[in-house]
Amino acid sequence: MVSARERFGRADMLFADPVPPHPMLDGLIEIGRGEYSIVLAKCDGERVLKVVSSPADHFYYTADDRPTGLHFPIVFADHGVIGRASTGNLLHLIEMERLYPIRPETPAACAAAALTDAYWASCRQWANLGADMGRMAFFSLLQSPPPDISGSLLDALLALAAFVEAYQVLPDILSEGNLLVRADGTLVFSDPVFLG
Repeated sequence: MVSARERFGRADMLFADPVPPHPMLDGLIEIGRGEYSIVLAKCDGERVLKVVSSPADHFYYTADDRPTGLHFPIVFADHGVIGRASTGNLLHLIEMERLYPIRPETPAACAAAALTDAYWASCRQWANLGADMGRMAFFSLLQSPPPDISGSLLDALLALAAFVEAYQVLPDILSEGNLLVRADGTLVFSDPVFLG
């Protein structure tokens, strides 16, 4: 199965900074990297420490009014600022539940494919709007969600849309790692926003 990063031409867009020196990160194994983050496994196997460089990620994980519920990550602690990225942004350390890549041919994979396909089609439709394309595409997706997207997942999309609007961030459900699953297969919007 081709990863979302490869599928949408984003395979090389990864955060280039090294893991910053910090006592809480010493000896931990890096298990993932996104455009603005690094994920390291804690020894308990159930939690991770995530170094985030994007203010949008920090809002998403720590805001009092952030979306929560079945399809959003459980955040245990914000351990504060631990440095500065090469971009100049602050590096925040977040402790959260461990999430996993989506396995092919599962209900989560079908739902994720329906969401990314519909969102990508909507992005192409709104491409002439430039920087506003992603937001318009996302709200268009909400007006006409794929047939398989209903119930708690549709409610989660609506909550995410409210967050996108309130914080004036941009949605990103195309990048690999922005949609993950819990060990039980529940689809989670793990990292679905960025600053434009």
